[in-house]
Amino acid sequence: MENKLREIRERVLAELSEARGTSKLEQIRVSVLGKKGELTGLLRGMGQLAPEERPRMGQLVNDVRRAIEEELEKKGAELKEIEKNARLEAEAVDVTLPGPERSAGSMHPMNIALNRMVEIFTGMGYEVVEGPEVEYDHYNFELLNIPKNHPARDAQDTFYINENTVLRTHTSPVQARIMTTRKPPIRVICPGRVYRADEADATHSPVFHQMEGLVIDENITMADLKGTLDEFARQMYGEGISTRFRPSFFPFTEPSAEVDLTCANCHGAGCRMCKGTGWIEVLGAGMVNPHVLEMCGIDPKKYSGFAFGFGVERVALLRYNIPNLRYLYENDLRFLTQYR
Repeated sequence: MENKLREIRERVLAELSEARGTSKLEQIRVSVLGKKGELTGLLRGMGQLAPEERPRMGQLVNDVRRAIEEELEKKGAELKEIEKNARLEAEAVDVTLPGPERSAGSMHPMNIALNRMVEIFTGMGYEVVEGPEVEYDHYNFELLNIPKNHPARDAQDTFYINENTVLRTHTSPVQARIMTTRKPPIRVICPGRVYRADEADATHSPVFHQMEGLVIDENITMADLKGTLDEFARQMYGEGISTRFRPSFFPFTEPSAEVDLTCANCHGAGCRMCKGTGWIEVLGAGMVNPHVLEMCGIDPKKYSGFAFGFGVERVALLRYNIPNLRYLYENDLRFLTQYR
């Protein structure tokens, strides 16, 4: 047994001196000092020795164990330091190297169109105003000449929060709030998000954006409305774009009109976008109904006004010849980064 112990000690110390990793040290430790290790096996065989030999052999086994454990600890500390230095070297960062290139991003095409619309109308002297998206029925409908049970409410496909509170179906309630809190002259545009219970398809969405305009002053006529929209069309889509008014009906304007613009894609020649007509419907407009002025506290005998409303997404689709409204909401960078 004494020779066996000497052989184990010399062999294990030699293996430890040649070990090149902490995992190798652990293998050696388990093979010698583990539950099934060589030294453990020798200790279990002590019972076969003569009683007078057991103390001496036990001391020898403990000496060998202690020598191996001391070498394991020493070698382990040495290898851990080597491994740490190697890891730090591998993970080193050269702070003088340039960082990875980052995209500057781009404006969303709808925001580009909206910013341009705001720029055009503020250049004409309009003020930008905003209002709440969760709106009272009183402002969203009643002050706009759409009382309760009015059939025009069916066309709005409204999201009701309760009987008297809705998600606004247009930005017209902002105009109603302005008319009830200010005195003419009034010249404002009202951009913002609106909600209707529409199915999402190529031309509709339950959440979309509008920009409505309102002018109230003395001697305002339909000619002022047409001149304003003609100037907008020219600045938004270029020279040669004109407007066409078609009679229509809106409860809050009288007379009312659907407004078409010359197709910006074919300039009136006829194409697939305008279905061969040369015109594309873009917005609704009209003279503010005198009853609306009266309900908002404005004297309809002294003042008149006009109002108009754009779908911002529709303006963007026409400006950039985008065939499907859903492209604006899918967040596909291959699409969005085309517009800068």
